[in-house]
Amino acid sequence: MSRRSVGVAIAALLAIAGAPLKASAAPPTVVPSPGYDARLEEQRKANAGTSVVAPVAPSPHLPRKPYTKRATTH
Repeated sequence: MSRRSVGVAIAALLAIAGAPLKASAAPPTVVPSPGYDARLEEQRKANAGTSVVAPVAPSPHLPRKPYTKRATTH
């Protein structure tokens, strides 16, 4: 084997071996946050004691006239 083919083979092996290391990192939005989880739990406990409020009925409205295009004068 020539030096070049050995170098290419080693580079290929290193690229394959290093590929899983790149994919193992997680963005900060995915990593669990103990502070966020605690605040979320407090909010859930606070909301658990509140009663459910009935939805507000929609206000009655007058029917709208259908849109008609105005005649243009040139």
